[in-house]
Amino acid sequence: MTDGASGSVKANSQRDENEMPDFGDKIESATFEQILEMDEDDPSREFSRGIVFGFFDQAEATFDKMDDSLEKRDLDQLSSLGHFLKGSSATLGLTKVKDSCEKIQWYGMHKDDSGMNDEPSDDVCLERIKKTLAQVKVEYKEVEKMLREYYNDGDES
Repeated sequence: MTDGASGSVKANSQRDENEMPDFGDKIESATFEQILEMDEDDPSREFSRGIVFGFFDQAEATFDKMDDSLEKRDLDQLSSLGHFLKGSSATLGLTKVKDSCEKIQWYGMHKDDSGMNDEPSDDVCLERIKKTLAQVKVEYKEVEKMLREYYNDGDES
């Protein structure tokens, strides 16, 4: 459930524990629900919490590696990191993060954002990655905030 004014997810204490919050188009509900089902009857949701918070650590580390690879102009590594984070974010249903990571993967392979057309210029690919990396970091912070609120954890990095 979201608060209309701020768009934030209401904390566990303010909603029925079985009620799925409305994450809008940022998190695919059906996929995230499958993660929540792994908690079974645990009201503290420790299992899914571990998966989600593990992803936070993984994403932050991957963004650092992407920044380094961008500085080194390492398109192969950027493609690999984009692919890696795409898979992790897809597992949680983080749609926008997944889509942006897929673009980074394609750009690192000298392709356009659809992966269908070749882009021979390293400079063009690196510029596209730089722009998309900035965008995916914003998208990530948005879902991180929503999920930390869902799990009643205000500690945003």
